[in-house]
Amino acid sequence: MRTFYKFLLLVAVFFAGSSVFAQGVVTGTVTDKDLNEPLPGANVTVKGQTVGASTDFNGEFSLEVNSNSGTLLVSYIGFVTQEVPFTLSGGTANVGTISLAADAEELEGVVVVGTGVIDLASDRKTPIAVSTISAAEIQEKAVGNVEFPEIMKNTPNIYVSNQAGGFGDSQMFVRGFDQTNVAYLLNGQPINGMEDGRMYWSNWSGMSDIANGIQVQRGLGSSKLAISSVGGTVNIVTRATDRQEGGFARFMVGNGSYFKTTASYSSGLNENGWGFSFLFDHWQAHSKWANGTKGQGQNYFFSVGKQAGNHNFNFLITGAPQWHDQNFSKNLDLYDAYGLKYNNNYGFRDGEYLSLRRNYYHKPVMNLNWDWNINEKSNFSTVVYASFGRGGGTGDYGGGIRFIDYPNGGTDPLQRGAYDPENGLIDWDYIVNTSNSGLPGNLSDGFNGTVLRASVNNHAWYGSVFNYSYDTLKNFTFNVGADFRFYKGDHFRQLTDLLGLDGRIEDGISGRPDGYVVSSTFEANPWSALFDFADEGERINYDYSENINYQGAFGQVEYANGGFTAFLQGSLSNQSYKREDRANFDTPKQSPTVNKDGYNIKGGAAWNFTEGHTVFVNTGKYSRQPFLDNIFGNRRDQTELAEPEVENEEIFGFEGGYRFQTSDFRLNINGYYTKWDNRFLASSGDYEDAAGDIVFANFQFSNIGQVHTGIEIDAKYKPSVDLMFRGYFTAGDWNFDGTTPLRIFNNDTNEEIAQETVTLDTKVGQAPQTSYGLGVSYSLLPNKLSFDLDWNGYANLYGFVDVEDVVEASRNGESYEAEKLNNYSLFDLGASYIFNLGENDLVLRGNIYNLFNNEYINQRDNFGYFYGNGTTYNVSVRYNF
Repeated sequence: MRTFYKFLLLVAVFFAGSSVFAQGVVTGTVTDKDLNEPLPGANVTVKGQTVGASTDFNGEFSLEVNSNSGTLLVSYIGFVTQEVPFTLSGGTANVGTISLAADAEELEGVVVVGTGVIDLASDRKTPIAVSTISAAEIQEKAVGNVEFPEIMKNTPNIYVSNQAGGFGDSQMFVRGFDQTNVAYLLNGQPINGMEDGRMYWSNWSGMSDIANGIQVQRGLGSSKLAISSVGGTVNIVTRATDRQEGGFARFMVGNGSYFKTTASYSSGLNENGWGFSFLFDHWQAHSKWANGTKGQGQNYFFSVGKQAGNHNFNFLITGAPQWHDQNFSKNLDLYDAYGLKYNNNYGFRDGEYLSLRRNYYHKPVMNLNWDWNINEKSNFSTVVYASFGRGGGTGDYGGGIRFIDYPNGGTDPLQRGAYDPENGLIDWDYIVNTSNSGLPGNLSDGFNGTVLRASVNNHAWYGSVFNYSYDTLKNFTFNVGADFRFYKGDHFRQLTDLLGLDGRIEDGISGRPDGYVVSSTFEANPWSALFDFADEGERINYDYSENINYQGAFGQVEYANGGFTAFLQGSLSNQSYKREDRANFDTPKQSPTVNKDGYNIKGGAAWNFTEGHTVFVNTGKYSRQPFLDNIFGNRRDQTELAEPEVENEEIFGFEGGYRFQTSDFRLNINGYYTKWDNRFLASSGDYEDAAGDIVFANFQFSNIGQVHTGIEIDAKYKPSVDLMFRGYFTAGDWNFDGTTPLRIFNNDTNEEIAQETVTLDTKVGQAPQTSYGLGVSYSLLPNKLSFDLDWNGYANLYGFVDVEDVVEASRNGESYEAEKLNNYSLFDLGASYIFNLGENDLVLRGNIYNLFNNEYINQRDNFGYFYGNGTTYNVSVRYNF
C-alpha cells in the first residue's frame, strides 16, 4: 500500500508542476568511474522535485535549485543512480566530480564485447516485456547446489520445475511454453539443441559462475535472429576479459555433502591493450535432495582480450564437464511407501552404490568476438563459435530391470521387476548372481540377460552471427546481419557394464554376421568421453548421424523522434536436414536432403507521453521450421521421412504494455496474446486397437493449436540505498485449441494402426497459469550485513496432457480435462556479511531454499509426479582481491 501511495504522490507532483523560485545554482561534473571519462547527457535532478538538468559534452552541469540544501539524483542509462547531498554557500555549491559505476541491472553496462550481436532490450528504443538479473544476484543466489534457471524464478511468468530430478535436470517455462520453445542465447550464440530445441542445464552448469547477467525477454523479444522464441528469449551474458586486475577464491558447502571450490583471476588490460581472465571450479555431492542423485563436475573458463584502437577482440573457452545420477517421476503409491526422497533408479552391488541412470557430458564452447567501431555512425560486430559435445545417459538393455522375474517381490508388488520391496531399491546382486547366471555362453541376447548401456550423443556445432549497425544520428537506425549454423550429430549406444556377463550378441547392425558379440565397455565419465567412445564395430541397438545446416539473414529499422519510437524487424532463413542410418541395413543408408524455409517479422511502436510514462505495442509472426526429430518419423529406418510431410509451425504474437519509472520506483504492466498453430507433437503410450488388443503405440499429432493470453505486473521500489522491495503478479489463460489429425503407429513395427481426429479443449499443463511473488532486501549494516527474503506462489497448475486419455475421451465424445494440481508457495532466505580487509573483502553468504520445508508437487509428466525439493541450503566464504 505504501508503494501505491508513493506512486500517486509522484504522479500528483509531476502533473502539478507548481512554479518555484530559484535560490541558487549547483554545479559539478559527471564521469564514468571505470573509464574516467565524462558522461555527456547524464540526468541531474533534485530528489523529490522536478527540477533537473543534463550534462554537456564535458560532463559538466549547472542546475538552478529552490532550496539551500537537498540531495541530487544523478543518473545515466546503464549506470547506478547516485545520491549527492548539497548545501548552498553564497547562493552556489560545487559538488565536484561524481563518478558513476556501471549498473549490472542494465546489461549494456557490463557487456565488454559483442555489443552488436548480443540482442539486449536496450539496443532497441521500443520497449518489450523484459526482466534483468544482475551478476551480483546470480553470485549470491544461484551458485552451488541450486539450479541455474532458479535465479530467474522471481521474474514474471517464469516457472522452474523438476529440481528433484538431479543436478542440472530442471525444466524452465516462460508464459507456459517449455524450453524447446524458448530461445536461449549465450553471448549472442543460440544454444538450444538444433535437433529438438531442448536445453540440458547440466551441460551449462558453469553459467552461474561466469554469467555477468541474464536478460529474460518474454514474448516477441528484441532478438533479430530467426529463433524459436515462442515464449520468449533468455540472453546469458558471460564474463569476458575484465578491464581491471582482481580475482576471488571461494569455498562452499551445502546439504547432501555438497562442496564446491572456485578460483578466479583477471589480469586487467595492460598498456598494450592485452588482458586475460580465468576461472576453475570443482564440485561434488552425495545427493542434491532426493536419494540416489550423486553428482560431480568441474567448470573452466579462460578469456583473452585485446583492445586495438577502435577494434575490440575477445576469445573465450568454457566448459562444465559433469556426471549426475537421475531421479524420475513416479506414481504416488511409491512416494507413500518409501518417502518423498525415494528414487527407484539405484541400488547396491556387493555393497557398492550403483545407479541405473547416470547422465554424463562434456561440451567445450569457444567463441571469438570482434567489435569494430567504424565511426560515430556505424559499427560492426561478429561472433564466431564452435562447440563439441561428448557424452550420454545410461540405462538398462536386454531384459530390463522392470521385466526381470523377481520372486522376492511378492505376489502383488508395488512395482514390477527386480526391486527389493523392503526399500524399493534395485537388487543388483540378484541380477548379477541369479538373473544373469547360466545364460548360454554367458552372453546377453535379445531380451535375455540384463546389461547397462549408454545412449551417446556426440556432436560438433559451428556458427557465426554478423551485425552491421548504422545510426543516422537523426531519427533512423538500421541493422543488417546474418546467422549461420552447422551441426553434425552422431547417435548410438555402447555398453557400460556387463553385470557379470561376458558380452552381448548384437548382429542387427549393418554388415555384421550372425552371432556377432560386443564385449567392450566404456566408462560413463565426461572427461574420458571426449576421446574414448565406441567405434562402429562396438556399437549396439542403433547407430545414425544427422546434419543440420542453417542460413539466415535479418534486418531492422528503427525510428525515434522525441517521445515516439517505432521499429520493423524481419528475417529469412533456410534449414536443411539429412540423416545416415548405419544400423538397420546391410550397408549405410542416407536420406535425401530436406530444405525448409522460414521467416519472422516483428513491428512495434512506443510513446513516451510524459517523463517516466511509456506505452508500447508489439506484434509479430513466425513461420518456424520443424525440429529434425519430427522430420524423420520411423525408428526402424532413421532416414525415412514422416508422412505426411511435417510443415512449418505458425506463431502469431501481440503484446502491449505500460511503464512508469522514477529514480526509485519502477512499474511494468504487460498484456500478451500468443497463437501457435500447426504444431507437431509425438508421444507414446498404450493403445487398444480394433481387435481389442493393447499395443504400445506412437501417437503423432500434426496440427495442434494453442492460445496463450495473460497479463503481467511487476514493480520495484528502492526508497534508499539500503532497502529494496519488489513484486510481481501474473494471470494467464492457456488452452489447447481446435481439433487435430492423429496417426497411430505400432511402436515396435512402425506399422500404422489407425487414423483419428481428436478434439483438444483443455488447459495447457506443466506450468502455473497464475503466479505471484514478493521480495525484500535490506542492509542492516550498510556495506556489512544484509538480508533478503523471496516469496513465490503458484496456482492454476495442471498436469501433463495424457495422450491416451485424450484419445479415449475423444472416442467417447467427451471433453478431456487435464489434472489440476494443488497450489503452493515457497520462501527463500539469504544473508551476507562482509569483512573489510584493507582493499580486499571477505564475504560470508548463506541461503536457505524452501525455508519452511513445504511439501508440494511441482510437475506431473506422462509417467508420474515430481515432488519439489524440501529445505536445502548452502553456505560460502569468498575472498575478493
